[in-house]
Amino acid sequence: MSSLFRASTCRLGVDVAGLLQRSPCAITWQSSGGLQPTGMPTGVMQSPLSLSQDRCGLESQLCGFLDASMSPDATKPSHWCSVAYWEHRTRVGRLYAVYDQAVSIFYDLPQGSGFCLGQLNLEQRSESVRRTRSKIGFGILLSKEPDGVWAYNRGEHPIFVNSPTLDAPGGRALVVRKVPPGYSIKVFDFERSGLLQHGPEPDAADGPYDPNSVRISFAKGWGPCYSRQFITSCPCWLEVLLNNHR
Repeated sequence: MSSLFRASTCRLGVDVAGLLQRSPCAITWQSSGGLQPTGMPTGVMQSPLSLSQDRCGLESQLCGFLDASMSPDATKPSHWCSVAYWEHRTRVGRLYAVYDQAVSIFYDLPQGSGFCLGQLNLEQRSESVRRTRSKIGFGILLSKEPDGVWAYNRGEHPIFVNSPTLDAPGGRALVVRKVPPGYSIKVFDFERSGLLQHGPEPDAADGPYDPNSVRISFAKGWGPCYSRQFITSCPCWLEVLLNNHR
């Protein structure tokens, strides 16, 4: 088994059991903070006028702090990636922004939280798409680690992944990795990505090339070793667009 793969969830550095216990299809983290003014040195006296001025100044500072902290730009953290769900050439649903270190992407996960693909509706679906959607199950766990982005296959069927950092150095052939159930793989290597930024842009026959993206297909492979040559021929697949690494 390649060193890229791991059979243990410990490598992801997240509590999978904890993820299963949160509310379904939504994940929200909140933090609170306080502002405490410093006190006067011992033995220092102030006149009533100076105390009033200091109190007004402190209130102004507090109001300014609260106004800034409650502004949309200040309260909303930066997302490290966005996930798009595709069925063949059709994107279904909106881009799902990921703010936490790890996110579950699944079809049916009781008491789970994250990106629930089962809730994405489309008026017309082919039989192959419906069959593949039924195989997504618990799906994947996507985690941002210090060395890169890891994907853990939590379903009962294999997933197939591709990214610029998985391709052979200097090679022109597309490399698609098959990840069995219960295994994880580093789908994007930060260090190697930095080295690839200085190289020539490879040919992308199946659409625009994005050096900071990952493609993951559920149950169906694509590429030179499969009947499906392009990812757009796969019934159900994900496009992970990395944000902070750009």
